[in-house]
Amino acid sequence: MAGERLHPESVSVELSGCSKEDARTVFDALCACFSSDRRSDDVPRDCHEVRPTVWLGTFDVADAHGGCDPARLTASVEADVQGGYWAIERFRTTLDSLFTVHDLSTVSGDQERELHVRLESH
Repeated sequence: MAGERLHPESVSVELSGCSKEDARTVFDALCACFSSDRRSDDVPRDCHEVRPTVWLGTFDVADAHGGCDPARLTASVEADVQGGYWAIERFRTTLDSLFTVHDLSTVSGDQERELHVRLESH
């Protein structure tokens, strides 16, 4: 077991194709549900005027908090979510409670699963 992944309960989230405000809304909603490597003062910013910006966060789904409320987005947000099977299932259930989730693609590997979804307000 020691040679396997150290954090099978964590999922990494990559947001793209959205405004920095919507990225913050998604991360704030997820931070209310799970512990994360993102701090409350870690505000998404546009880093480059020409290239698309991607925002990253890691969330520990084993450390779930109460009080997850649906969030309002101004436009749809594309998210790539990667993690172990159990973590992805639990994370997806939470995403469904926060947003309307449209599956764009799923890739299943030996130990990990990857979701590509579009998030919209309920």
